[in-house]
Amino acid sequence: MKEKLTEQFIINLSMKKNEPKWMTDFRIKSFRCFKKLENPNFGPKLDIDFDKIVYYKKSGELTDNWENVDKKIQKTFCDLGVIDAEKKYLDGVSNQYESEVIYHKQKSELEEKGIIFMSTDEALKKHENLFKKYFNQLVKYDENKYTALNGALWSGGTFIYIPKNTHLERPLQSYFRINTASLGQFERTIIIVDSNSSLSYIEGCTALTYSKASLHAGVVEIYVNQNAKCRYSTIQNWSNDVYNLVTKRALVEERGRMEWVDGNIGSKVTMKYPSCILKGDFSSGNSISIAYAKENQFLDAGAKMIHIGKNTKSNIISKSIATNGGVSNYRGWTHITKNAKNSYAKIKCDTILLDGKSKSDTYPKNIVSNSSSILEHEATVSKVSAEKMFYLNSKGIPEEQAKELLIMGFIEEFRKELPMEYAVELNRLMR
Repeated sequence: MKEKLTEQFIINLSMKKNEPKWMTDFRIKSFRCFKKLENPNFGPKLDIDFDKIVYYKKSGELTDNWENVDKKIQKTFCDLGVIDAEKKYLDGVSNQYESEVIYHKQKSELEEKGIIFMSTDEALKKHENLFKKYFNQLVKYDENKYTALNGALWSGGTFIYIPKNTHLERPLQSYFRINTASLGQFERTIIIVDSNSSLSYIEGCTALTYSKASLHAGVVEIYVNQNAKCRYSTIQNWSNDVYNLVTKRALVEERGRMEWVDGNIGSKVTMKYPSCILKGDFSSGNSISIAYAKENQFLDAGAKMIHIGKNTKSNIISKSIATNGGVSNYRGWTHITKNAKNSYAKIKCDTILLDGKSKSDTYPKNIVSNSSSILEHEATVSKVSAEKMFYLNSKGIPEEQAKELLIMGFIEEFRKELPMEYAVELNRLMR
């Protein structure tokens, strides 16, 4: 039975999680803000019936042993390849099923190095002062209706702290799974990469297909300190009944570097624009993404780069694909501010339409506020080349296989940025 979203529901959720009073108060404040705010006045129409969403569902206790996980849930993650990837490629994993992280494990060397890697709920309990220092500082609860909803209902997600002068040999990974009709998933992820350190983090997302809409409204806050580097790779393969409304933002200090590698395949509606605030001098931000929209799918994705420090650099590469009447748009914002002298920004948007019914638009907002900086923007829209198709067909390659080859070539720039196991998974999904 679904519980209505009320202030008492929020209070009960916080009590169930045994949270401090300041967090309960924050949730209530966020909920009141959510009720006042309207849906965004841009992008796709959001037709969400909030009375039909399941706002919290727990499916097991946190464990570091797969044998303690419900067998059906264990099989789900096994079928997704998550368990196998943990053994072969990763230094640590965190797996969320519905509203809570149900499995978490990391190599013992991570703790010896002083690395903190745990669910965000656990971090609030075990590292409250550090948590409070960064929580809600970069993505404010009142920015939009869905950051407010996340503030009220956040559950699960990942908390990572990499100490100074620390480098991981292999990535950390989190995987988010929606397995219930009409579920709302509201994870909160906070990552701090301290000075002269580096992190590669991978995120995967999937959901079962239902006739009823589900909602994914996550928030990600990343802090990249002086001379540090963070790479955040995402492959989402949501089912076509999920509203995917995510706010992701990184603050980059002097000579720091933030890299977003963002793959959007599936969902009913996606609105996601990973962003970098290049605060420190000589800091840099990079975003490379693909969005693949099929029938009845509307993907509105892109990136934001805000240059504040001097001699900052940003690069946005966006690949959009639409087929069977799908809509795949690029929406971005690049702003080189007045004091960001001698900065450079480049935006490249490429779209391929696989039929006459599909659509793609580009909505760039580019601002250069000083005369010593440079911004370049180029955009292309094309259909599958008849000449290339004819050439491949003449070599005995069937039409569907030829189209697949052309698409794989189109996304190669994105694919080569992924870790090997995710590049293999992307190939499978695209096919």
